[in-house]
Amino acid sequence: MTADDVRGDERHPTWWKAPLAATVPALPILVWDYVFLGAEDALGFLGGVVHWGLGLLVLAWLLPHRRSLRAARVSAAVTGLVCVLLPLALVLLIGLVTASA
Repeated sequence: MTADDVRGDERHPTWWKAPLAATVPALPILVWDYVFLGAEDALGFLGGVVHWGLGLLVLAWLLPHRRSLRAARVSAAVTGLVCVLLPLALVLLIGLVTASA
C-alpha cells in the first residue's frame, strides 16, 4: 500500500461543518420553542415538525465521521434546518397575508 492510497471510510477531517452550519441558525428557534412555548404548545401540529428537525440535527451530529457518510450528514443537517424554519416561515407568511387584508 502506498502513501497515495486513500480508503473511502477514513475519518473525514471537516465532518463538523455541515451540522454546525445548520445548527447555528436553528438554535435560537429551538431555544425559543422549548423555553417560551414548551408549556403552551403554541405551534400546535407544527410543533411536531420542529421536533423532527431537532432529531435530524442530532442525527447529523451523531453520524460516524467517515467520508462515505458526508452526503447523509449534509442531507440530515439541511432537512433538519428546513424543518425547524418551516413553522416560523409559515407564521410569518400568515401574518403578512392577514396584515395586508
